[in-house]
Amino acid sequence: MKTIHKFRINPGKEPTRLTLKRGFRVVRCEYLVSEKGVFLWVEQPLQVTTPTVECQFRIVFSGDPVPETYQYLGTALDTFGPEAYHVFEVRADSHASAVDQAEQHTADQALFGGGPYQAVATN
Repeated sequence: MKTIHKFRINPGKEPTRLTLKRGFRVVRCEYLVSEKGVFLWVEQPLQVTTPTVECQFRIVFSGDPVPETYQYLGTALDTFGPEAYHVFEVRADSHASAVDQAEQHTADQALFGGGPYQAVATN
């Protein structure tokens, strides 16, 4: 079984640290006007024996530089304000994120109809 939990991500230079279950998947990123904040909804396994992983997430504003190792997750918009909040997973170079795998799978499905794709050579 699995579930989805909601987490607030705080803006600023310091990343927000979350302890998540291995195999987690970020399914939504949104700015909630009523709570005046950015939130992530994360799907996680419910099994008690699933190990946890420490993750860091950071909000970056439009035009701000980010390290190459940051993994983009989504953008949350304040519909009553001028800000766009870009949410990234903070990673080290060698860290293979579950988010990478899930996002690549989702992107492949969206771009290539859900099936495996092959590069086609053209002349």
